[in-house]
Amino acid sequence: MLRKKLNSAINTVLNRLDIENIPDFTVEIPPEGMGDFSTNVAFLLTKELKKSPRKIAEDIADSFSSFSFIKDCEIAGPGFINFTLNNNIYFDTLNTLLENPEFWKEQGNTKILFEFGSANPTGPITIGHGRQLVFGDVLSTIFESQGYKVSKEMYINDAGRQIKLLGKSLWSRYMQLLGEDEKIPEDGYKGEYLVEIAKIFKEKFNETYRGKWNKEKERIFSEFALNNIQEKIHETLSQLNVRFDSSFSEKSLIEKKEVEEILKILKEKELVYKKDGALWFKVSSLEDEKDKVLIRSDGTYTYFLTDIAYHFNKYKRGYDIACDIWGPDHSGHIKRMNAAMKALELPEDFLKIVIHQYVNIKQADKIVKMSTRKGEFITLKELLDTVGADATRYFFAMFDPDTHMDFDIDLARKKSSENPVYYIQYAHARISSIFEKAVREKVSVKSRNITNYEFNEEEKRIIRQISGFKDILNKITMDFKTNRLTSYLEQLAGTYHAFYNKHIVVDPQSPDVSSIRLELSKLVKRTIAQGLELLGVNTPESM
Repeated sequence: MLRKKLNSAINTVLNRLDIENIPDFTVEIPPEGMGDFSTNVAFLLTKELKKSPRKIAEDIADSFSSFSFIKDCEIAGPGFINFTLNNNIYFDTLNTLLENPEFWKEQGNTKILFEFGSANPTGPITIGHGRQLVFGDVLSTIFESQGYKVSKEMYINDAGRQIKLLGKSLWSRYMQLLGEDEKIPEDGYKGEYLVEIAKIFKEKFNETYRGKWNKEKERIFSEFALNNIQEKIHETLSQLNVRFDSSFSEKSLIEKKEVEEILKILKEKELVYKKDGALWFKVSSLEDEKDKVLIRSDGTYTYFLTDIAYHFNKYKRGYDIACDIWGPDHSGHIKRMNAAMKALELPEDFLKIVIHQYVNIKQADKIVKMSTRKGEFITLKELLDTVGADATRYFFAMFDPDTHMDFDIDLARKKSSENPVYYIQYAHARISSIFEKAVREKVSVKSRNITNYEFNEEEKRIIRQISGFKDILNKITMDFKTNRLTSYLEQLAGTYHAFYNKHIVVDPQSPDVSSIRLELSKLVKRTIAQGLELLGVNTPESM
């Protein structure tokens, strides 16, 4: 809002000066004492104008005097231009914000499908997938707020070798319960969760399935394990407050001949060949990547082949963008998928892949050692039971997806300002108590009838920050970094706490001042609530 107005003023000045290539400059809120906003535009014009940033800033600074909303314009350091705005523009912005509670929302028609949380359903949800679930869910909500037609889908890998291995691992546990010395397959699933499922199976079927392993047992045990695990997965998703619009079965792609359709297309384009009894896709003819197997020498389909069919299915369902959220172990899959999209002649911007990094659990200042292979890991449910859904969601969202994260359990459980989610929720609850006090002391809101109020620096900063809420959300739709929102909310809460500690909000002796400050408080509370809602975090009225 304010930033947009300054952007427009800078563009106008550059056009007046006949600058041909206007750079992609930024307008940011600077540190205290450096004005209201600052721009780096002078640094980006050095190549075209062949001058130092400082000289360019000096040359264009005077041009801003023609804009009535700009009170002052100063050059700082090597060439930053710092702006101080007039008091009236803050009044106008305050009123606009109060009159338009959803000013940050957009309307649009772009259809986007977010696929996340997808994994082999062979065990409880891990903390790594917990990060992915929250990240994908928050991104989906933010994109929806910015006008995208959003759908959320989980892909279920129920057709591969891992499901058969899961079935045999369950059978081994079942046989052990019957007193047999049956070893779990070396590359099987060793987690204790299968012991619990085996007990349920034994209670239901007793000794009916004692005996040698065969195809019928493979089907029965695989289905039983899959159904039980998926039931637990759905319970955990509900506890995490993640809801999908749909799930999609890998097996259905084979049953509905969609995999065969892909093979036919690739063969017609002469993009496949046989080698060592396997069928290969010519990835190298489309991307700087080695060729990949589509059908193994034993006739089974690779995950890559069914994934190509799945993405073609997404396109046929009418989505403009397919956004996949993957873990770091899938980063090598990107180039081959891009090659597949080219082979199918899908739009260049159809597939968007976002990779998030690993998660460690930190407790008592130490990293907790885990091994998925040995079945030794902390499940998402255990984390949720320990710190709750609010802290779990917030902490997963507050890290840049490009960075490894240490989930600090002790910090997430703290009821103090050290815990960022508590700090933000406390600001919301504090404002609720301020309004209760205003009612008790009969102080009402009438700021729109007040025109001679001079905003102090803390109040101006609040207005500037809230007016930039939409800018933050818009940036997230471009760089997929949900931590922008958590940082924004922490800064806003910090600004409000500082304002509250320095100024009296409710004062019956100063009704006009109280009225303005209550309006500002209302804006902060509303914005925090809106931001936390996008994160899927609760907004308590008292703490």
